[in-house]
Amino acid sequence: MVSQKVVIKNPTGLHLRPAGILCKEAMQFKSLITFQFRDNTANAKSVLSVLGACVKSGDAIELFCEGEDEELALKTIVSAIEGGLGE
Repeated sequence: MVSQKVVIKNPTGLHLRPAGILCKEAMQFKSLITFQFRDNTANAKSVLSVLGACVKSGDAIELFCEGEDEELALKTIVSAIEGGLGE
């Protein structure tokens, strides 16, 4: 398992559009991809789970990837988040 902390840069946090982009990125990988925010763990492949985490702009989340393509999954998702998730 690999993990990394990343700060959400989107001005409106993880609302529907960036949450959908995050899920689309995560779905490309076989690994289990989750993130932890405060006391909650969210499945990055589920839009409802991502939205339910209520992540706002400037919040730090910790991503966890576990599986055969975990290294590439973590690198790709961190890059997408740092790039603003399409915003």
